[in-house]
Amino acid sequence: MKQKKTDSPALRFKKPPHVLILEARFYDDVNDLMIEGVKAVLKKSGATHEVVTVPGALETPAALQFHAQRKKGKKFDAFVVLGCVIRGATTHYETVCNESARGVTDVALKLSLAVGNGILTVENKKQALERADAGRLDKGGGAAIAALAMLKLKRDCGLS
Repeated sequence: MKQKKTDSPALRFKKPPHVLILEARFYDDVNDLMIEGVKAVLKKSGATHEVVTVPGALETPAALQFHAQRKKGKKFDAFVVLGCVIRGATTHYETVCNESARGVTDVALKLSLAVGNGILTVENKKQALERADAGRLDKGGGAAIAALAMLKLKRDCGLS
């Protein structure tokens, strides 16, 4: 019998992690599906979470850094970044895709963060919905699994 991704040892923690779900809310229906996938994975791992919304994918790197360094509230152990960028008629698509991914990666490396990047970059709404749906490709759940796996690795390295 094939083991489910959500049954992975990377999802089991002695001390349940506190996770930030950072969403670039532009396409409500796509985000709602992805958050459903993230929350299912976090619940199974026993993690607690908070959700913070930013206007678009380009704002995610700064918001990620703000919340990683915040002075108020409970500290986050891991981060799941969500959003959706659908190709349009201009080159703005490439800028948003490349710069949001680069920014999230830069912040994660600079601050040694456990991050799962779930910003979808797709050609059309049909592709976005297929990737967002927890019953199909579940990219939100996949981003949560990645964040938790990176947290486990970080802890195994004695960095958290």
